[in-house]
Amino acid sequence: MLSELRAGDELAGVFACARKDRLHTRAGAPYLALELRDRSGALPARAFRNADLLAGRFERGELVAVKGRVERFRDQLVVEVEDIRRVDAEKDRVDPSAFLPSSYRDLDELDGFLEYLAGEVHDPGYRRLLEALLGDRELRAQWRRAPCTRAGHHAYLGGLLEHTVAVATLAQELSQLHPRLDGDLLLCAALVHDLGRAREFTYGAEIGLTDEGRLLGHLAIGQRLLEERAARCGLDERRRLELLHCVLAHHGTSSGRFRSPEALALYRLNALETGVKGVLERGIGLE
Repeated sequence: MLSELRAGDELAGVFACARKDRLHTRAGAPYLALELRDRSGALPARAFRNADLLAGRFERGELVAVKGRVERFRDQLVVEVEDIRRVDAEKDRVDPSAFLPSSYRDLDELDGFLEYLAGEVHDPGYRRLLEALLGDRELRAQWRRAPCTRAGHHAYLGGLLEHTVAVATLAQELSQLHPRLDGDLLLCAALVHDLGRAREFTYGAEIGLTDEGRLLGHLAIGQRLLEERAARCGLDERRRLELLHCVLAHHGTSSGRFRSPEALALYRLNALETGVKGVLERGIGLE
């Protein structure tokens, strides 16, 4: 951890590059001014030797493997870089949680709660759909890791799972208070309303966007995922359309009108959970 380093320590590890500037010394020689970051903090870094060569190996915002030595300069610790290169998080099996903010909630517990809530959906068609989604190992891992946003509510690893469980719990409670609601539809929609977020983001030195996320957004991605799985599971047309309406309208509709009480309920519950979360994170009046 960067916060544990002291002057004289050798450094060899993977960090996030939060700053990269090509500058010149008073004598006119080029050097790199960097900022290295992990979840414990940040340290300035400099590369004087082979500055131009090293600069071509990476960009700001990427993960980098660094070798160097910690020195004290003007009463501040600074890393004198000897070698630096870009790291591919997936290829090199680097855990993004070492550099990115993460949920304080236990993800195994939240994952188990997600399964429990899915088991509370009794309609055979919706149940088959949820079983197919939760049984997809790759999607499940993405679902567990993703944030909800990059700078808004639940903007940390595990945020999507935390938000999904919260909205689905509210949906289950509301269905008990109002038995005329289609509880299976509302709970299923709550569980999958932000499913597109699972494939919206990339992870490295910071949270970025996939091509899908940048070009389509999470609503369109979620619709594609649900329609693909619904077709495989044999979900009938009426249920498919009712579910998609809830999911696509959970941020509201252009006309302000909802075609089912379940869609309106999901919209309100999603707004309630994100609003309360915003107040808790940023305070009253700043959400």
